[in-house]
Amino acid sequence: MMDRLKPLNPYLRRYWKSLAWGGAAVIFYNVIKVLVPIVIGHAVDDMRHGVTEQKILFHALRLLLVAGCSAVFLYITRQVIIGASREIEFDLRNDLFSNLERQSPEFYHTHRTGDIMARTTNDLNAVRQLLGPAIMYSANTLVFTCAALPFMYRISPRLTFFAFVPMPAASVLVQYFGNRIHRRFERIQAMFSDISAKAQENFSGARLIRAFAQEEAEIASFEEANKEYIRRSLHLVRLMAMLWPTLEFVLGLSLMITLWVGGHEVVQHRISLGEFASFNVYMVQLIWPIIAVGWVVNLFQRGTASVVRIDELLKQKPSIADDPALLARYPQRSASYMDSKANASSLPTCGIQGSVELRNLNFAYPGGPSVLHDINLHIPAGTSLAIVGPTGSGKSTLVSLIPRLEDAAPGMVLIDGEPIRSFPLAELRASIGFVPQETFLFSDTIRHNISFGTPEASDRQIEEAALIAHIRTEILEFPRGFDTMVGERGVTLSGGQKQRTAIARAVVRDPRVLILDDALASVDTYTEERILSGLANVMEGRTTIFISHRISTARNADRIAVLVNGRIAELGTHDELIARNGYYTGLFEKQRLEEEISVAN
Repeated sequence: MMDRLKPLNPYLRRYWKSLAWGGAAVIFYNVIKVLVPIVIGHAVDDMRHGVTEQKILFHALRLLLVAGCSAVFLYITRQVIIGASREIEFDLRNDLFSNLERQSPEFYHTHRTGDIMARTTNDLNAVRQLLGPAIMYSANTLVFTCAALPFMYRISPRLTFFAFVPMPAASVLVQYFGNRIHRRFERIQAMFSDISAKAQENFSGARLIRAFAQEEAEIASFEEANKEYIRRSLHLVRLMAMLWPTLEFVLGLSLMITLWVGGHEVVQHRISLGEFASFNVYMVQLIWPIIAVGWVVNLFQRGTASVVRIDELLKQKPSIADDPALLARYPQRSASYMDSKANASSLPTCGIQGSVELRNLNFAYPGGPSVLHDINLHIPAGTSLAIVGPTGSGKSTLVSLIPRLEDAAPGMVLIDGEPIRSFPLAELRASIGFVPQETFLFSDTIRHNISFGTPEASDRQIEEAALIAHIRTEILEFPRGFDTMVGERGVTLSGGQKQRTAIARAVVRDPRVLILDDALASVDTYTEERILSGLANVMEGRTTIFISHRISTARNADRIAVLVNGRIAELGTHDELIARNGYYTGLFEKQRLEEEISVAN
């Protein structure tokens, strides 16, 4: 079990002072609690020689004093140990989130969101209970038993021996049930992850489910998963239902032996009636610790199973990260990148100018076929490149290699003549404005969505970026303007509005390299022209790379690359490519014909 708890060692060391104070409070609490039976025993023996109001008051005050001191240290125990468990939970949650934030897209392609959420909520709570209540009750049980045994032995070694005869059976039961609880809880947590993933997918795809009228089918599917979760949970409940009564039976057996043997000891005048009363109070005080053993075992087994699941996430290393040698070269920038509170756009820069070069670039996703083949491109700083080509030709993959959302082999992607890996990730990405093909907006205000990558942007800068993206007028028509809340993933905005908001988000960063991955696909031709007109000034002096299926978008770029089957089939200006009478020419003629037909209709 200790091996399973090793991932918690750094957190336990961090709060060792609190845990030490908690341990001291546990000792004081139980040492004082041990005095209660002694006070009761003295009172019983004293009363045998005559009962008076003075004696009753004297012994009652003694009990009250002992109980009061015991209560004070019990409060300190709970406050310190449970408080430390909450602090560790806080640190664990932050470390988990920070590590998940640094993961590459590949990680989220292979790990379900629901499973991650289950580990960061349900499993984290189980770990907190392990570090709080489980440790506290375990310490109380151990310390009280060790403190009470000498007093019980002093009263009667023979009685103590017989009272504890059934206890080894309790130890065997705890060990047996503990292993089974651990295995069953692991299966329960795995099923909880499946349910969470199922729910998350349904919530995210609610519109699709309704569109295909699959509500009843999805409800039935979720119900089946929920039934399996309940079935596994009931298996654990039945196991716990067997453990606690069994422990109570063992305790009852000990009490029966105590009454039988202890009563005989009193009759034989080997112990006094007060000592017999004290011994019985000790046995009663042991009832909760022994019963709590079953609960603590449950908490420990649940907690250790959850520690393993959480540790799997904490051990995940991002597949795309700064090289250790780079961290040594730029300690300030690297430290800022590791600090989740840092603002990447405010980092000191290495003076990235924006010249982009792809040199003999080949790329394949892990476990998949090659996507890009022998790509050679040079995009001078301040120029623009349009990339066109059929669906699935690798256009989005190509531009995702520049901000290292995907990672090419060393030396294949260069910025300002330097390998891209020689720049800290945070600084590289702070120099790039990226508008992905799949627009994502947060459940926040439009203002915060536009300033997401540039929190220090002023209202004027935000409005100027919205004006360039040709969305400012529409935003101001909303009742709350830029403070309008958008739904999850921007569901309250149209596709075109979401894309233009994403463009404004990239523009407001004032990046050295601007990448638009088919960012105008959801807008009409008129709006496209307005946006391109607004972007003309923005593109001036900065490197711009944009993917488009429309010739009207690509024709004004300094150069156009035609990507077919992962290879550059054609490269040149609009006029040069038209003169070649190749793929680009065919695409141009097709789109011109479509426009003529559209106008005629």
